[in-house]
Amino acid sequence: MLDQPFTESMSNSWQRGDRPKLEVQQLTKQYTTRRRSLTVLQEVNLVLHPREFVCLVGASGCGKSTLLNIVAGLVPPTSGQVRVDGEVVPGPGADRGMVFQGYTLYPWLTVAQNVAFGLKLRKLPKAVQQECVAYYLNVVGLTAFAHSYPKQLSGGMKQRVAIARALANEPEVLLMDEPFGALDAQTKEQMQQFLLELWRQTHVTVLMITHDVEEAIFLSQRVYVMGRNPGHIKLEQAIALPEQRDLDIKLSPEFVEMKRQILHALRDESQGLLQVEKAL
Repeated sequence: MLDQPFTESMSNSWQRGDRPKLEVQQLTKQYTTRRRSLTVLQEVNLVLHPREFVCLVGASGCGKSTLLNIVAGLVPPTSGQVRVDGEVVPGPGADRGMVFQGYTLYPWLTVAQNVAFGLKLRKLPKAVQQECVAYYLNVVGLTAFAHSYPKQLSGGMKQRVAIARALANEPEVLLMDEPFGALDAQTKEQMQQFLLELWRQTHVTVLMITHDVEEAIFLSQRVYVMGRNPGHIKLEQAIALPEQRDLDIKLSPEFVEMKRQILHALRDESQGLLQVEKAL
């Protein structure tokens, strides 16, 4: 399983000419009650290329988490498709790993046992499980805490365990739903640096939801901005920053200008919603 290290099995760059790793095509989601039909997402299209880090930002209630849950296979779409490596995904699968805002760790299991949980479900040989767990605990810097329990860890460390657990199953795409939303500002920045370095090591394809525009720009190669009522892609913003980044880049003119453009799109969305509400 780990004969070829994960960090060596993947190229250090992605190319637009590659076949998309993840495609969301004409995705619509409606919920129907006795009184009415509510369209949450309407004809959403997005694409992730191999080894690309993409963030999705948008106002609360625009359908970001619903979209991510559909991509994960946890919620069925009303129409449209999700494809991984060109294949339509019918439901949950090991090709997509999920990291939630809540740490979702099993409190009765040690760090190592939490990371091994999916491997155990797959009934891999114990030796393979142990090798894989040791590798990914080393990747996230938690080897010394292998036998600790979640209650003994800080918030940032818990989220590292959750990320290691997702990566241990070697997914084609890592899906992250506000993974640092519950952390304090300092820990959040530390985790941003950690995640960026982790991505540089593994170059796993990542789709991440965040409310934090700075976080989205700092981490990703492209940012999608979602509008709402119903949820749709309003803007695709390329992030023209070097792959090697530190926190000081957030003060650069290029960073500030991209932040301005994204915030402007979000502000337009909020103002449009207020005008609609006033007209009702």
